[in-house]
Amino acid sequence: MDHYTEPGESRSEQQAQITLSRAMADRKDNIAAIATPAGNGGIGIVRLSGPACLQIAHSLTRISPQPRHAHFCTFRDHDEHIIDKGILLYFKGPESFTGEDVVEFHGHGGQVVMGLLLQETLFQGARLARPGEFTERAYLNDRIDLIQAEAIADLINSSSSRAARSAARSLDGVFSEYINRSIETLISLRVFVEGALDFPEEEIDFLAKSDLMLRLQGLYEALTVLLKRAEAGNKLKSGLRVAIIGSPNVGKSSLLNRLLGSNRAIVTDMAGTTRDTIDETVLLDGVQINIVDTAGLRSASDPVEQEGIRRTRVEIDRADAILLVSDVEPNNPVADLKQELGLKPDQKLLLIRNKIDINEILPYQRITAEAMYLGVSAYSGAGIDLLEGALKDLAGNSEAEEDLLLARKRHVDAIRVARDAIHTGMEGYLSSGSAELLAEALRNAQSQLGEITGAFHNEDLLGEIFSTFCIGK
Repeated sequence: MDHYTEPGESRSEQQAQITLSRAMADRKDNIAAIATPAGNGGIGIVRLSGPACLQIAHSLTRISPQPRHAHFCTFRDHDEHIIDKGILLYFKGPESFTGEDVVEFHGHGGQVVMGLLLQETLFQGARLARPGEFTERAYLNDRIDLIQAEAIADLINSSSSRAARSAARSLDGVFSEYINRSIETLISLRVFVEGALDFPEEEIDFLAKSDLMLRLQGLYEALTVLLKRAEAGNKLKSGLRVAIIGSPNVGKSSLLNRLLGSNRAIVTDMAGTTRDTIDETVLLDGVQINIVDTAGLRSASDPVEQEGIRRTRVEIDRADAILLVSDVEPNNPVADLKQELGLKPDQKLLLIRNKIDINEILPYQRITAEAMYLGVSAYSGAGIDLLEGALKDLAGNSEAEEDLLLARKRHVDAIRVARDAIHTGMEGYLSSGSAELLAEALRNAQSQLGEITGAFHNEDLLGEIFSTFCIGK
């Protein structure tokens, strides 16, 4: 049956209703999964959620559990064979993780035992949960918003203690609070502007005499700060991507080996040794840095080397930061170097002078508005601490921990689009005096921020997010 679209109902709102209808049908099911990692361990957990989970629990244990009490009992299959002895926990909905009745069987953590427990729940009427379906139900039952749902996966997959603490703050609702505060401001502005549209003959005077532009500017500045924090948090989550580039034989591979602390890349005196990219990850004080060593940039006739250089260009485009390595400090203006490399405005450029030990130069670091200059020796290790510190700062380590919001790329993109929409709306109103363009810009900004928390969503987005979760979460 097609969903009827009410007048003024957006496409995203319509899609949200369709998704919710399908999810409601799914929630009639009882879902089960092993909630602990694969393999053998001291304890394993089978989780069950749905309207009939108490009946299923009774079939396995012959007891009627009390909410939030630990019951030691025997787990039996439908033929009365003992599967295991362990703990039964019951969380009554809506005060549970999913918002539904939830039961957990805590047994010995063997793969066979857990498999037998799971199979019995399926025999009693449950179905195997999809990846992330428990968290999806928590979201659809308004136990958490979409940011908090993603924070659960980010907390599980944290690569550092800073990332874990930042994810925990998002799970606690800190990130959501910032977004919701901006949405509330947007709604207030929309009411004000769209109200003026009801009186077109007074529209310009009405809005001009208000503090509208000050309020819009304040929101724009708040979103700019939020965007900076989200960008830093995104780098903390996914790791800073760094491309090491330069002419052949300037020590790019030696620099990679020094940062990794191992001889990962082949180093010789022969130019063009590196023909392909080498992608490695290093943790610097818990900060994840993804480093790519690339083929030397030069004119080449060898087809293999030409392909390596093409791949270097691809990595330059993908990187957050570029380490341009040479054995002398470049004389070309930084603007020309950036143009030659095709760097985007948000990509950072570090000009690395390697082999300072040969000329007995002390390590140095110099920062300008356009680039950072460092003098190092990949051979002796001199100045590598300066480079590591610079990379950690670019990855968000310099931000105060309480300022970091562990954001995903979709969050960063949505905040940026919302902020830019407000800027466009302000410029359009100032140039034309029409509130229609401003009202549309505010509506677009609210829609973008609403997609972050899940106030507006579509089925494809939910499917993409929850499919990345492990089964049982």
